[in-house]
Amino acid sequence: MKKLVLTTLTYALLTSSSFAQKIKGSDTVLPLTQKALEAYKKERPAASLSITGGGSGVGISALLNGTTDIAQSSRRIKFDERQKFAEAGKQLKEVIIAYDALSIVVHPENKVTKLTREQLEGIFTGKIKNWKEVGGEDLKIIPYSRETSSGTYEFFKESVLKNKNYMNGILSMPATGGIIQSVSQTKGAISYVGFAYVNSKVKAVQVSYDKGKTYIAPTFENAKNKSYPIVRPLFYYYTQINAEGKSFIDFVLSPKGQKVVADVGYLPIK
Repeated sequence: MKKLVLTTLTYALLTSSSFAQKIKGSDTVLPLTQKALEAYKKERPAASLSITGGGSGVGISALLNGTTDIAQSSRRIKFDERQKFAEAGKQLKEVIIAYDALSIVVHPENKVTKLTREQLEGIFTGKIKNWKEVGGEDLKIIPYSRETSSGTYEFFKESVLKNKNYMNGILSMPATGGIIQSVSQTKGAISYVGFAYVNSKVKAVQVSYDKGKTYIAPTFENAKNKSYPIVRPLFYYYTQINAEGKSFIDFVLSPKGQKVVADVGYLPIK
């Protein structure tokens, strides 16, 4: 009987340590985690981790119900979410892995190159409806937003809209890739994405948080010297992880991992 118990215990330990660690959540963090895993696997080819997006809220919910091991998030966890972990008896751990310069993007042919925070608030709350109202051509503004489960949606509402509600009927997209595609194909479009997603298909505009006195472009250097006003931390959250999951997080925080952070387009934590 003792032998059977020991055999069962040994099997359980072996299988628990060999389970693939699941990472889920923020689309903003997704490219960073993917690149970090590629670098990590060069050192540990047998590493077994799976990564999916879906949004920060989706990842945090998955962590709470036990269907993921690490939640990646582009916003800090909310008070009510933290309460649910406490009620479930789960001790939540938070790790800042990078910083992001949230970028406002428009169609490349749009002549507008800069906007104040107040103008952005007017556009995304529906008060400003035409590009000519902010120095552009006579063209209807078409704002795109992320879905409500997105941490980027929450952060933009808090930082740029000062917690005012988005306009009724705003076009929402389930993933950042869809935002880039929509803005690149729609001349009157405007939206917001993590800096790592900015490419030649869209144009990032300069932003002013001092009512038009100074406009700052979303660049790596401007995020680093803290002159760009829309910078946010990016997180991993977990409750219990195995040695592999802990090893991967340690790698992301290491000099090699932080080099990946910079290569992807985000700002290292140090």
